[in-house]
Amino acid sequence: MTPQQQPSNLDPAIAARLKRSADGLVPAIAQQYDTGEVLMLGWMDDEALHRTLTTGRCTYWSRSRREYWVKGDTSGHFQHVKSVALDCDADTVLVKVDQVGAACHTGARTCFDADVLPVTQ
Repeated sequence: MTPQQQPSNLDPAIAARLKRSADGLVPAIAQQYDTGEVLMLGWMDDEALHRTLTTGRCTYWSRSRREYWVKGDTSGHFQHVKSVALDCDADTVLVKVDQVGAACHTGARTCFDADVLPVTQ
């Protein structure tokens, strides 16, 4: 079953605004709420967004496993939701969280600090 075939309890007014990819997903950026540190990027469908909004814990859609996963359920590295916003095009979600432990599956604090590319100006 693809994400867009999943039934969802997301508020219809929010669902109507979302611009999803062909597979029914929107990218979701997790950011540390108090420092602005970008932690990771995951994917959400309507139901994952609904669960994130209503449980206070980030829920994502795993494209490889084709199932929902709640950050921290297996790792203990929880993301407690502080706020959720859509970007101006409603095609990306920004979730400000209080990250407990590592955000990256590699054990790093963020997914973006291990492979910094050189910038030439």
